[in-house]
Amino acid sequence: MSDMKLNSFRIVLAASVACACVALTSSCTNAADTPADETLVPVPVKYPGPTLKGTPTDLPSTGIDPLLEKAPALPQIPKAAVNVALGKTVTASDKPFSGMLSQLTDGMMEASDDQAVEFKKGTQWIQVDLGAEHTIYAVAMWHDHRYVQAFHDVIVQISNDPEFKTGVTTVFNSDTDDSSGQGIGTNREYFEQQYGRVVAVKGVKGRYVRAYTRGSNASALNAWQELEVYAPPAK
Repeated sequence: MSDMKLNSFRIVLAASVACACVALTSSCTNAADTPADETLVPVPVKYPGPTLKGTPTDLPSTGIDPLLEKAPALPQIPKAAVNVALGKTVTASDKPFSGMLSQLTDGMMEASDDQAVEFKKGTQWIQVDLGAEHTIYAVAMWHDHRYVQAFHDVIVQISNDPEFKTGVTTVFNSDTDDSSGQGIGTNREYFEQQYGRVVAVKGVKGRYVRAYTRGSNASALNAWQELEVYAPPAK
């Protein structure tokens, strides 16, 4: 090999090694600068006390989950997730005739009359504005566990559209006949207890969370006590 060809080969080889080292260093630096916290923990829900009104003897028994005798197993979510709905603004399809909308994100859901926010009959919804897009991993809800009852057409949706006309993801739906106009759901109805209902959400992105009801087996009226949304804080 001539001296000229040998020198050219050495230059190309040195450049290739340098590029490889730069690429490797860059890759390692990026991995160190953005560590992924994949630690999972149960949803950190704090249950209220149970109702003191007793269990009715005429509860429905078909097409509904049985009463819980103990706290259920909770979904696993990233350790960084917190209740990002706490203290956030709530709007609704109608003005409540009992209680205030701000109570639905105040962290209080005891089985007392002053903790229940009541709405007129028919399909009604409440909506929480998280203030920014979040990656949501769980939603916890309490409608009215002053009485053991089963609410109908419980539907939970997530979107970045405040009007919920586009980009809507439904994460829970117990409407079996589309009576609330949001499609037929596959989830079962359940009884209101102090455990509420915690819904696992697989990292759905959205700023707004909307939740529907259409009365219960005990009353045509709608009621809510609290809605929690678990996600890592928005950056």
